[in-house]
Amino acid sequence: MEKGKFGPLTGVKIIDVSTMIAAPFGATLLADLGAEVIKIELPRKGDTLRTVGPWKGDEPLRWPGMSRNKKSVTLDIRKEEGKEIFKKLLKNNDILIENFRPGTLEKWGLGYDELKKENPKLIMVRISGYGQTGPYREKAGFGTPCTAFSGHTYIQGYPDRPPVSPSYSLLDYIAGVYTAFAAVCALYYRDVTGDPEGQVVEMGLYEAIFRMLEFLVAEYDQTGKVRERTPGLAGHSSPAGTYETKDGKYVVLVCSTDSTFNRLAKAMGRLDMLEDERFNTNSQRLKHDDEVQQIVKDWIHQYNLKELQELLDKYGVPVSPILSIKDIFENEHYKARKNIVEVEHPRLGKIKVPGVVPNFSKTPGSIRYRAPELGEHNEEILGGQLGLSNEELDALKAKGVI
Repeated sequence: MEKGKFGPLTGVKIIDVSTMIAAPFGATLLADLGAEVIKIELPRKGDTLRTVGPWKGDEPLRWPGMSRNKKSVTLDIRKEEGKEIFKKLLKNNDILIENFRPGTLEKWGLGYDELKKENPKLIMVRISGYGQTGPYREKAGFGTPCTAFSGHTYIQGYPDRPPVSPSYSLLDYIAGVYTAFAAVCALYYRDVTGDPEGQVVEMGLYEAIFRMLEFLVAEYDQTGKVRERTPGLAGHSSPAGTYETKDGKYVVLVCSTDSTFNRLAKAMGRLDMLEDERFNTNSQRLKHDDEVQQIVKDWIHQYNLKELQELLDKYGVPVSPILSIKDIFENEHYKARKNIVEVEHPRLGKIKVPGVVPNFSKTPGSIRYRAPELGEHNEEILGGQLGLSNEELDALKAKGVI
């Protein structure tokens, strides 16, 4: 295969034995950029994500986007024959991605110390709810509870109502990005330094968002302030928030810098605000945020969405309408960027999924094949790569090993 033909990770080989969203999403990001990813699933059951909505009839609609570019092999790695096949697969792979509860692989005799006997250069990426160490290591960890544990949920919502969890698996997807990041960093180190051994990279789900809350950490450390829940970017920038236009549409506008606010003031025809000590710096505007917000709110409400967008774009003020998924499907920019693409589906015919990001000028990623059916690549991988005969595959299937 020509180097980089299908993306910058062409030639990298990965075993994905994880389930649901976080770690599998990381493996998909790597697969989109050219890595060969073999997804190990339990015989007859498969990844639990196959049973998660939304649905169209009996078809799970999340699966095609989450599991594209992967090859499915059914294998029960809890059984002795399954363990041996698993070890053989790992001999020729660079990375193993897993998200079992800490201690599970070790209990099955498949901990890293055991696996590296088969492949000393193996990199293992481990994602769990609370990490491999600490008093909570064995707790069950899913994205939404771990979001609460991270400190993120506490500051979301309105002060007179209960905290609000994200309406989708935000933390899992962020952790998936860290999964991919960790994998390529470990791979880079191993291959650039020529280190004859791989390593283990691990993190807890909650840590993916906690790392992004540095402002909370520093603020509490230095001032003792416990930031309470507020909508929008409260306490960061002024003005910032959601505003309603004359025609009943909603936009988000943020002035994170003084230069941005200067442009907004010019667009509003309020140059006086730039001379007013209450408004001419972000720190002062935050002290008088209620006044600033009312001025901006009233001004925006004079314009229809189209008029407002054209005016603020002219002055270089960051503003965006709040788009529904219907709006996104119809949006010219999404179309130009090919953010939504169509892939084959064995029963639905075609289905739209998010495109590949980021874009590489020399080695672009691609969707090379659709999400697999359960065990679709057993013969190709176990037969073609490991040399198992059809009779052996049939026998393993009868035993429930594959």
